[in-house]
Amino acid sequence: MSLSHPQDLIGEEDELIFSLPKIYFALQEALNDPNQTFQDLGDIISFDPALSARLLKIVNSPFYGFPSKIETISHAISVIGRDQLTDLALATLVIYQFRGIPNSLFNMEKFWRHSMACGVVARSIAEFRGEKNVERFYLAGILHDIGRLVIFKKEPALARDAFCRSKERRENIYLSEQELMGFDHANVGRELLKAWQLPPRLVEAVGSHHQPEEAKQFPVDAAIIHTSDYIVHALQASSDAEFSEPQLYPKSWEIIGLEPDDFEFMKDKVIQQYQGIVGMFFDVS
Repeated sequence: MSLSHPQDLIGEEDELIFSLPKIYFALQEALNDPNQTFQDLGDIISFDPALSARLLKIVNSPFYGFPSKIETISHAISVIGRDQLTDLALATLVIYQFRGIPNSLFNMEKFWRHSMACGVVARSIAEFRGEKNVERFYLAGILHDIGRLVIFKKEPALARDAFCRSKERRENIYLSEQELMGFDHANVGRELLKAWQLPPRLVEAVGSHHQPEEAKQFPVDAAIIHTSDYIVHALQASSDAEFSEPQLYPKSWEIIGLEPDDFEFMKDKVIQQYQGIVGMFFDVS
């Protein structure tokens, strides 16, 4: 395939590979209907028993720390919120939809652990800032490297070349991708999320997570994901395709309105939440 633009990797013929599950669109349609109740939304999610079980596990985990047990999806929605639970559902759906990719190039478990860690850190920063919907930051963290999986599925030879070049030069893989293709996995992720018709602020947060200075509409969202990615590396929850220290955009802390020391207050809670959430997707010892 001749590549000139990240859109070249996202085509209609890939609908079965890169499409979102129908349940997500049913949820979105219900969210836009003011007559839909918590029970109606719960019924939609309950059509997927596995998703229902995962969501109930998450909302009853240290990730939320609710004092009493939440036993139904409708109760979870009433406590967390309609939009928030939909974002959490999408993050969960994507993780399971893409987990079938083989480990022939890089370790997929480490990839998802890194993505979850980034989501947990981003959510914690958003919570510290007093953002209204902190789940969208968890979702952005989960999705921030999704473009790497698209490249791997569509152009495995290019993905391997970028991986090997990054390892040989000890540089971040997005720089190797830019040299080989003229764009990187963040750009591909942006196009995928556009094709999924996800909100623009989520699209920009993912598409600009390596270069938050390029974010025009939602610089805070992009800076939070960028900074979270940096912090996750410092916490040694990196994927196995990172062969150098990530470069933090100098104005990142200023843009998100925090100081590095602020994260120290969150650190223990973040680690506990990460260990709890990752334990639901992987066997941890």
